[in-house]
Amino acid sequence: MAVLGLCAVPSPPRVSWAAFRVNHSETSTCKLHRKRNAVVRAEVRFVNAEEAKRLVVEEGYTILDVRDTTQYDRAHIKSCYHVPLFVENKDNDLGTILKRTLHNNFSGLFYGLPFTKQNPDFVKSVKEQFSADSKLLLVCQEGLRSTAAAGKLEEAGFQNLSCITSGLQSVKPGTFDSVGSTELQDAGKAGLVTVQGKISAVLGTVLVCAFLFITFFPEQAEKLLQLSPPS
Repeated sequence: MAVLGLCAVPSPPRVSWAAFRVNHSETSTCKLHRKRNAVVRAEVRFVNAEEAKRLVVEEGYTILDVRDTTQYDRAHIKSCYHVPLFVENKDNDLGTILKRTLHNNFSGLFYGLPFTKQNPDFVKSVKEQFSADSKLLLVCQEGLRSTAAAGKLEEAGFQNLSCITSGLQSVKPGTFDSVGSTELQDAGKAGLVTVQGKISAVLGTVLVCAFLFITFFPEQAEKLLQLSPPS
């Protein structure tokens, strides 16, 4: 006679309702913590020159110029703060000397750009002057350095940051009160490029005057040509 063996089937583990409530509470807390982090990390606003002026006048934004000292001295917005993202590189190691020489013979010569490196104290300097909830409008010449500066400050906890999309080169004269020897939009122009531009302007003016003289005074022009020595 066969004996039917019975094996014990383990019962499913009992789940503590109290433990479930604790775990659920911890999960909710984690989600809430992530939401708070998302709120604290605000996005950088990119605005045009007119909107930037409105932010300063109506919303109390402070202008922070992050250009190098050379461009800042040529022209800057009155009453702005200046903390350069890049500073002049005066290091004297062999690699830096070679790079500086190459730079000065090309970009420096033609465009008047200084040989620079990242300012290691940029964020520290800004923190010494502004709190994390300060409203800052970052400006540079083309909009690239201000965007990079905004990224660094955002990582450091600053929450109210704005940049002019195309930089000060897009600002029309008279939009902001400025200080310097040139207009804000021209502060990035220097070196042989500006000299070449002046020479081209003079030559263009001479050619236009000659064309108008020949057009309206053809007889006098012909006499002048007859007086010129034969080649």
